[in-house]
Amino acid sequence: MTYYLYHIPGKKIGVTRNLEERVHKQQGYQEGEYVILAESKDITEISNLEIQMQKAFGYKVDRQLYKNLKFNKNMKINITEQTTTFPCPVNKLKGQLMDNIGLKWETADGDVEITPKTIKWIMNNAKTSMFSEERSYVYNRAFARFFDNNDPHETRTGGLAPTGPRSMDMYSPQKKYTHQKENVFNLIREWAEERGLYDNGDPKTQALKLVEEVGETCRAILKEDHNEIVDGIGDCVVVLTNLAELQGVSIEECIDAAYAEIATRKGKMVNGTFVKN
Repeated sequence: MTYYLYHIPGKKIGVTRNLEERVHKQQGYQEGEYVILAESKDITEISNLEIQMQKAFGYKVDRQLYKNLKFNKNMKINITEQTTTFPCPVNKLKGQLMDNIGLKWETADGDVEITPKTIKWIMNNAKTSMFSEERSYVYNRAFARFFDNNDPHETRTGGLAPTGPRSMDMYSPQKKYTHQKENVFNLIREWAEERGLYDNGDPKTQALKLVEEVGETCRAILKEDHNEIVDGIGDCVVVLTNLAELQGVSIEECIDAAYAEIATRKGKMVNGTFVKN
């Protein structure tokens, strides 16, 4: 098998086994628009040379060698310069992603990978293809930026990180998460508004998402995983905030109403639960 080290001037240096598929079809470049720098049957040699040439030309250097990339044959994704398209609709995407954890691919903006943490990001940012309702996609630049700003193999840090209202270090032992000047609920609503959730969202879908997040929180409690417990509770609050907005009320109103109901309530603890009189 022959490996080709190619250079798209001003864009990137990469390695492929199939120039027609990778460079012509997926990235949209034709002969004369790229240069073959080297070719070899030794994957280790070509992998090391790719890193050396990326450094020499001043391009972004891949995080891992080409030879270590895992090419999964189960899910056929389509990669263009701007997007990665998945062969299924958004409502079936999570299952496909879970079945393909470890799948890695290269984009013009950097290498990406499916991990439990990136699945969360993909599901929050995937859109239905304008060409087929049976396909979905994410923007490569945004996905690659997520990789640049986060550790994709780290324990989950929040469904909206880094583009949502929570940052990845929000509950680290060294940093307390507080919003003294900004209302965090407003940040959540701004995030949702920018993504069209209130214009096109469905309360039933959000309710099902809430059940999913509660289930994840319960699993974290059973595992006694503090980080995932914090993350799960936060995700529930985010979904509840959006669900309230879709119902024409604010989460603050809901909380005020609930507190007014329990403020003077009397009762006692029974088997770890407060039971009202």
